Amino acid sequence: MSNQLTLVVFSRAKPGMEEELGKRLLALVEPSRAEEGCISYDMHQSKDDPAVWMAYENWRSEEDLTLHFEQPYLRAFADSKDEILAEPLDVRKFSLKS
Repeated sequence: MSNQLTLVVFSRAKPGMEEELGKRLLALVEPSRAEEGCISYDMHQSKDDPAVWMAYENWRSEEDLTLHFEQPYLRAFADSKDEILAEPLDVRKFSLKS
């Protein structure tokens, strides 16, 4: 059985912060993809509501995801998220079943 983990994270920008949130989220893509445990890491913006962004991530294991959360660039985003987010991040974890 695979230990692969999928993470889907929804974020909503404060009014007027849509572009800034996108800039900060997109800055996480390349360093996240470079992590050893990262299978894929993609950022999406809602076509219906430009304030809503979604990260779709696949990780080898829960351990790899834990290491991801400890990375300095992710900690820096977390430390400043209240400046730009209208509500808490909506983080959902899924297991691969096939």
